[in-house]
Amino acid sequence: MNKSNAKKIAETITFEQVQEMFNNAKENITDWSEISAVNKGMTKGVAWNILKHGVKPEIVNKPLALKNMIWEFGDYLPESLKVKTPIKSRIQFDVHHQEPVF
Repeated sequence: MNKSNAKKIAETITFEQVQEMFNNAKENITDWSEISAVNKGMTKGVAWNILKHGVKPEIVNKPLALKNMIWEFGDYLPESLKVKTPIKSRIQFDVHHQEPVF
């Protein structure tokens, strides 16, 4: 999850969806020593300990905290909430080549 997508999701997410995201993360994260997306000076385990304590119904009104929660653990949101980014197709063109003359 990147920061800009997390900010977009934070505008519309509900408290129940945040709880579901944390529950999915708790069940599916296997390496808690991985570096945090929000703060490179800590691990996902430290981020969990800090952010999990902020999961209260009033969190939906705090956009910065909510954005950071989604930024860190947004990969565990249901697919219906994730921002779909279009795949950019590369323009294909013919390349001109000549063997070098020595």
